[in-house]
Amino acid sequence: MIYGYIRVSTDTQTVENQRHHILNFCRANEMEVDGWIEETISGTCSVDKRKLGRLLRKVGAGDLIICSELSRLGRNLFMIMSVLSLCMDKGCRVWTVRDGYRLGDDIQSKVLAFAFGLSAEIERQLISDRTRQALSRLKAQGVQLGRPCGSRNQKYRLDAHEKQIIRLLNQGKSKREIARRCNVSPKTLYMWLKRRDF
Repeated sequence: MIYGYIRVSTDTQTVENQRHHILNFCRANEMEVDGWIEETISGTCSVDKRKLGRLLRKVGAGDLIICSELSRLGRNLFMIMSVLSLCMDKGCRVWTVRDGYRLGDDIQSKVLAFAFGLSAEIERQLISDRTRQALSRLKAQGVQLGRPCGSRNQKYRLDAHEKQIIRLLNQGKSKREIARRCNVSPKTLYMWLKRRDF
């Protein structure tokens, strides 16, 4: 199967330019797109929350995804690399029209994937280092990191349900049932009960 993938970030952008590029590419290479995936969503959104995520779960060996350029797959190198890596693992090819990338099962694709992987690893390390340095600087400035310590006088969401919770506990209702009735997770209820020494 050949899929044409098109993504724009806002409603004011049009998908037609990308579709035009892909169709011209396919005509020139005597290919035909079997299915189109179009979405209007920011490239910073997780792939799993996009139509691209559903497509990646569906594709298999021998399938081909064509997009206008690599930036359509994600906003940063790490995201793009994770998409390409998944495609390589599944034997799915990815071609871009404007960039001219051809990710398949040949040696050139593997070298390209290695280079992307190395770049993504370096980017991850740099982000981690910058975060550590920023936290150290803030700590040196006396900024308290993390969540503030709790207090017995602090108000919690379940405080408004205290009488109801006590009544239901006295009736022998399960904590899971009480959490459901209060519209919270069981963990939230357990933490609230622990704070209240119930």
